Amino acid sequence: MNMNDLSSKKTVRVHPAPGILVVDDEPEMRHLLREMLEEEQYHVQVASDGQEAIGHMEHERFPVVLTDLRMKGMGGLELLEHVQRIHPETNLVMMTAFGTVESAVEAMKQGAFDYLTKPIKTDELLVTVRKALNEALLREEVRQLRQQVSREYAFDQILGKSKPMKEIFDLIRRVADSPTNILITGESGTGKELVAKAIHFNSQRRGAPFVPVNCAAIPETLLESELFGHVRGAFTDAKSDKRGLFEEAQGGTLFLDEISEMPLMLQAKLLRAVQEREIRRVGATKSLTINVRIIAATNVTLADEVKAKRFREDLYYRLNVIEIRLPPLRERREDIPLLVHGLLQKSPSAQEKRVEGVADAAMARLMDYAWPGNVRELENVIERAATLTQGQKVVLDDLPSAIREITGEGQIIEDAAEQMLPLAGLEHAYIRRVLEKMGGNKYQTAQVLGIDRKTLYRKLAEMEQKD
Repeated sequence: MNMNDLSSKKTVRVHPAPGILVVDDEPEMRHLLREMLEEEQYHVQVASDGQEAIGHMEHERFPVVLTDLRMKGMGGLELLEHVQRIHPETNLVMMTAFGTVESAVEAMKQGAFDYLTKPIKTDELLVTVRKALNEALLREEVRQLRQQVSREYAFDQILGKSKPMKEIFDLIRRVADSPTNILITGESGTGKELVAKAIHFNSQRRGAPFVPVNCAAIPETLLESELFGHVRGAFTDAKSDKRGLFEEAQGGTLFLDEISEMPLMLQAKLLRAVQEREIRRVGATKSLTINVRIIAATNVTLADEVKAKRFREDLYYRLNVIEIRLPPLRERREDIPLLVHGLLQKSPSAQEKRVEGVADAAMARLMDYAWPGNVRELENVIERAATLTQGQKVVLDDLPSAIREITGEGQIIEDAAEQMLPLAGLEHAYIRRVLEKMGGNKYQTAQVLGIDRKTLYRKLAEMEQKD
C-alpha cells in the first residue's frame, strides 16, 4: 500500500476548498487524478473501491464523486446506487474504458451526472468536474434556501395562542396536503399571504414555486397576459412568447390576492382554468395542461360581490371550497403581547439597540387600541417605537399619539359609564377583562395591569367576596 492509499485513512477535517472523492482500484490512476485536481486547488480524497468510498462519505460531504465503473470489490454501479439513496446532493461522474462506454451511458440513465473515457484527458476532466461541482453546489444552495423558507413559514411563525388562531392552525394542518382550492378572508393587514405561504410550505408542493399576484395591482389590460402568458404577435408589444404566472407556478401554488378586483371577463377564463386544469396563452390556439393549486384571498365579502353581480357565482363556489377566515387583531387581543415580542425580535432597530420588551403602561395601551390596520399596523408601530426608544424597553412616549391618548376611549370605560359603575366596579371589570384576554394567566395579567401578583391575588379575592 502506497502513500495515496494511506491518505484515505487520515482523520477527517473541514476543508474550505470543494471536496472531490476519487474512487479507482488502480493506485497509479488515483495518484494521477489526485495531482490533476489538486493543481486546481480542489480538496481531493481517494478510495480504492466503493466500500472504502462509502466509509469516507460517512464522515465528509463530497459534492462530486469521480469513480471507475469496474473495480475489485464494490464497483461503480453499486456505489452510484448508494450515492443516490444516501447522498442525493452528490453528483457522480463515471470513468470507464473505451470498450464499456455503453455501460457508462446506462449508468447515466440510472442517475450518474456524466462519464469520462480512459485514458483521461486533463481538459475534459476539469471541464466535467467543474460542471458537476457547480451543479451540485447550486442544488445544495437551493436546498438550504428551501429549508430556510420552510422554517420561516412554519406554523409556529404565525404568532398566536388565542382560541381563533388555534382553530386556524388546526385547519391549516388539515388542508395543507389537500389539492383543494382555498379562500382566505379577512381585513387588510391580518396576514392572509403569510397563511397562504404556510399552507404551501407545509404541503407536498413545498419544492415547487409559490407565486403571489395582487389582482388589484396589475392594470386590467395586462392582467390576462400576466396570468396566462401570450404568444408572439398576440398584441402590439408581444414581440416574443411569454410564460404566464400559471406556468411559473406549475406543480406549486398560485396565490391570487385581492381576487374580488379581477374583471368579470377574466373571471370566466380563470373559471375554465380551475375547472379544466388547463390554460391558453393570449393569442394561442392550443391549451396547456397545468397542475397548480389556487389559494385566493380577499378583504371583502365575496358573497355580497356575487349578489351585486360583480363576481361570478360559479367561480366563487370553485374557489371557496374551504374558507379560512382570519380574525382582526381586535378580536384576539390576548395575542398582542406574543406578537409584540415576536416583532421586536424581528426588528432591526430593536436588535441593534437590544430592546428587551415593552413597559407595562405601553403594553396596556397596545392592548386597548382597536388596531384598524391589524397586524401590519402593529408591526409598523413596534418598528417605530424601537427606532425612537432610548432605553431597553419601549415606553408610553415611544408610541404614536393615537395610541397614547386612548385612555378614556376604551370599550371598558364606555361600558362602565353606560352602567354608572363606581370606580371599584370599573377596576374589577377591567381586571376581569384582562384576565380573560390572558386566558386566565395571572402572571401575564399582573404584567399588563402593572401590579405584582400578590396585589392581583388580593384584588381577585375581594372580587370573589363581593360576587
